[in-house]
Amino acid sequence: MIPFIIQLLIAHFIGDFVLQPTKWIQDRNIKKIKSGYLYLHILVHSVLLLIVLKFNQSYFPGIVFIAITHYLIDLSKSYLTKTVNTRKLFFLDQSAHLAILLLVANYYFRHPIELFEINDNNVLLLILGLVLTGPVASIVIGILTSKWDLNTIKGNDQTLTDAGKYIGILERLFVFLFIISGHWDGIGFLLTAKSVFRFGDLSNANDRKLTEYILIGTLLSFAIASLIGLSYNYVHQIIN
Repeated sequence: MIPFIIQLLIAHFIGDFVLQPTKWIQDRNIKKIKSGYLYLHILVHSVLLLIVLKFNQSYFPGIVFIAITHYLIDLSKSYLTKTVNTRKLFFLDQSAHLAILLLVANYYFRHPIELFEINDNNVLLLILGLVLTGPVASIVIGILTSKWDLNTIKGNDQTLTDAGKYIGILERLFVFLFIISGHWDGIGFLLTAKSVFRFGDLSNANDRKLTEYILIGTLLSFAIASLIGLSYNYVHQIIN
């Protein structure tokens, strides 16, 4: 069952976090049921599911069920954007999607199909770990810290476009790789190096809010990457 869940999660997270531009989300929130991007998003999810499940026709009913429920959940979310807190709505949305995936996985676990016998479990698990550590964690951290307006915190300081986002992705990937390879000391080195590079910015800024914002983001980033790395090691032991 675990390898099958991993396949479903890969399709879900790539479809929701990697192949869904902000433009699509904004269009869906404005046009709702009339948004063409909403239907394109569902199509992307369906194709991803077909790919990870190797176009096995036995899974077509499950794919259709996931696609329909995904559409209904996302459509419902578009009607709640103005009445429900963004962070709460995000986690409710993702919880609903994951619940559907577990429901489908449980059904096929009770009705086994040949596809369960796959030989690339470790590769699939690694792909899932990298997707979670990179783009998924970036969006989650962005949602968690959205209560603070970074523009008002850092004033007029000029930075490279999306530099913080990519720095965060890289640092989480390093933490993830350090953990799964057993090099925990590398995390300490990485944290020290980042502190040294950031020291000048923080000391020059003389801004407690900026210091707290960076500290919260860094700790969230390392905590999420560590949790994903530990989860990877745990699941890796189970499937092997």
